[in-house]
Amino acid sequence: MEPNKLLIVDDEEDILEILRFNLEYEGFIIDTALSGEEALEKLTPEHKLILLDVMMDGMSGFRLAEKLRKDNIQTPIIFLTARETENDMLTGFSVGADDYITKPFSIKEVIARIKSIVKRDYVTFPALEADKEILAIGDLKLNLVTKEAKLKGENIILTKTEFEILSLLMQCPQKVFTREEILEKVWKNESYVLERTVDVHIARLRKKLDEYGACITNRSGYGYIFNDNEPAV
Repeated sequence: MEPNKLLIVDDEEDILEILRFNLEYEGFIIDTALSGEEALEKLTPEHKLILLDVMMDGMSGFRLAEKLRKDNIQTPIIFLTARETENDMLTGFSVGADDYITKPFSIKEVIARIKSIVKRDYVTFPALEADKEILAIGDLKLNLVTKEAKLKGENIILTKTEFEILSLLMQCPQKVFTREEILEKVWKNESYVLERTVDVHIARLRKKLDEYGACITNRSGYGYIFNDNEPAV
């Protein structure tokens, strides 16, 4: 198996070198960028993950992530930042981050979180038949093998986390999943995330699903449910 290639973006060269040394020791291939602008030039489809500083001169990490997602580039992103307020964390997730690590950080923690995302398997639910590859509700279809989502025959660009949440809900329509259950099954307790993070991802997912976004409903005090009745047009 070829080593995974990562892109590290930080305007502090000493941090880049520390991360490069330790991640190369773990077998990763590392590219680095000192700015968001340089990262845009260096990023390729071969990169399996972006480790991205938030506070940089010029284009911030948040702006870079937002641009990548608007351009339908779904490479997983882990933010590195000295900003640790809940609002900052939720902003990171809202622009498409997969994880968020605050500085000062433990190298072991960074490595563990990177490995968790790079190797993360999509959610499979025990109730799903082993030979069932396609989940379909009306014009919304998920291919659990190719990890593609389609609405009315058109591809929907979803992040890994969005795909996993949607596949979890669609595999058991009408079942209420608590936020704790979604965190456990999608994030697998590999990283520290808030329950409100689920709400941010669900809100982003609903927008991408157009009228089918209304199928994901909140049961106040309980959690989220996917209603398998086709939405009214």
